[in-house]
Amino acid sequence: MRIVLPGALPDPREAGELTSYLHENAPTLARWLELGRARSTPADPAQTGCTPYETWQLREQGFQPEPGQNFATGLGPLRLHDTAERANVPPEQAVWMVELVHVSPSRDGAALLPAADLAITPEQSVALFESAEPLFAEVGFGLHRSSLQHWRIDLPDGYSPVVASPVLVSLTSVNDWWPQGLEDRPWRRLVNEVQMLWFDHPANQARYELGQMPVNSLWLFGGARPDQLTPAAPDPDTQVHAQLLAYSTTHDWGGWLAALKDLEARVFRPLSGQPMPELILTGSDRIVQLSKPARWRQWLPVSRNAWSNWWSSPN
Repeated sequence: MRIVLPGALPDPREAGELTSYLHENAPTLARWLELGRARSTPADPAQTGCTPYETWQLREQGFQPEPGQNFATGLGPLRLHDTAERANVPPEQAVWMVELVHVSPSRDGAALLPAADLAITPEQSVALFESAEPLFAEVGFGLHRSSLQHWRIDLPDGYSPVVASPVLVSLTSVNDWWPQGLEDRPWRRLVNEVQMLWFDHPANQARYELGQMPVNSLWLFGGARPDQLTPAAPDPDTQVHAQLLAYSTTHDWGGWLAALKDLEARVFRPLSGQPMPELILTGSDRIVQLSKPARWRQWLPVSRNAWSNWWSSPN
């Protein structure tokens, strides 16, 4: 069995402070952390262009960036794979996507709310698509409705920006990732036109009346080809439990510990009498894989502190 826990790795300073609470709230998990053989892999978002959890997802699909690509480029075909529109894209064609987002001024320039936080309805998505499609066609960009939150986009020949995951941008700043080159001008201009068009769009007027943030912009991502994804056969014994992720990204450690306690009761403790599962933990800039020890080692005394070498170490 394999258990994937996005957001389970606090930053090193906070990890040290949380150690005693971890033992109290999730003793079964703490025992596994003490027993397991840890392998830490760097996943710096500044290099990958996406979150460590997204990096893990892409590696699971066999994705490796080619020269000029970062890991985030693989999110194009990865997100397309979950839609019916994937049948319309040849495996050797680069997949670019846009996500419906909300962008607003912030202390650091501009902040982004991803589609997952906006509760966009199918009717709103269709209405916004139909209003934006003519703008794209006028300037040589193609637009294809793929899903409620994502649309596939055709870029003009020769334009291939290196972009970041919308989730990563929502955790940092739009200004950190907004393309600024001369070759990006047509895209920046098109986004500005979409923002003006959607400012008082009926779909957003309805959202205002409900007290919801407007869907007022698009974020471009992707660029890899479907044939760059070479997944192995899916493991039916893999469980992904993402309850910790939102709390870790906002540094809400009280909520994080409460979610951990819930996982202990529902997931970890029922497995306590069985061999340790493989664990995948992600943090803000690394991925740790914990493999089960040799069977005979599971019943021997272990150092309760050895695991702190990777748990609260920046390396």
